[in-house]
Amino acid sequence: MSTPDTRKGTSKGWHRARISVLVVAIGISVLSFLLVVAAWQNDSTITSDEGTATAEVLSAGKLRSAVSFVTPDGITHNPQLGVLYPTNLIAGQRIDVEYSRADPDLVRVSGRNAKVAIIPAASVIVGTWLVAGPTLYLLRRRENSGE
Repeated sequence: MSTPDTRKGTSKGWHRARISVLVVAIGISVLSFLLVVAAWQNDSTITSDEGTATAEVLSAGKLRSAVSFVTPDGITHNPQLGVLYPTNLIAGQRIDVEYSRADPDLVRVSGRNAKVAIIPAASVIVGTWLVAGPTLYLLRRRENSGE
């Protein structure tokens, strides 16, 4: 039979676990939101001093695609972080890009913007809470039952 002190200690453990799950879920949600905010900020920077060019896709991936393009001053740019919104690109493809003239390493595929980041970020947030919600519920039940 558990003594009151033992049950109190176990209850504290479940409470800590619940707080941990809550902190992680909130952290993931905030980071996903900030990702969208950063995408909007990048778009704003590009739009405020926009240059356009035709770029060659050097490598294509789901999360990062490398491109190379020449600005009107004759300088070739190969942005270290790749192009923003790189989905459905193929290596060797020639694409139109928009870049910030003040920072040519900030470049996006022409016609795409931060709106494409909303659905993936929202999916991460929803998925996080679909896991965290029931977990929090179960932890609270255990905490209240004194297991």
